[in-house]
Amino acid sequence: MCLAIPSKVDSIDRVANVAMVDTLGVKREARLDLFDGELVVGDWVLLHIGFVMNKIDEQAAYESLKLYEEIIESMEEEERELQEANR
Repeated sequence: MCLAIPSKVDSIDRVANVAMVDTLGVKREARLDLFDGELVVGDWVLLHIGFVMNKIDEQAAYESLKLYEEIIESMEEEERELQEANR
């Protein structure tokens, strides 16, 4: 299963066709080759395997990020429970 992660655009390099994005606090470079549209700093995008796929609104980004954080928290709790059970 592949997931697209909401990311906020921090900067854009039109010559290199890349954007620097913030994904859950991690800065990374994202290719713009597959994105067909106008993008400006501050936009929210969906990032998949290093490529900007499409632009989303801020509310959708925050809703998705909240779900990702809940999933991560649940997985971490499950891992702690497994480690505790194996002691």
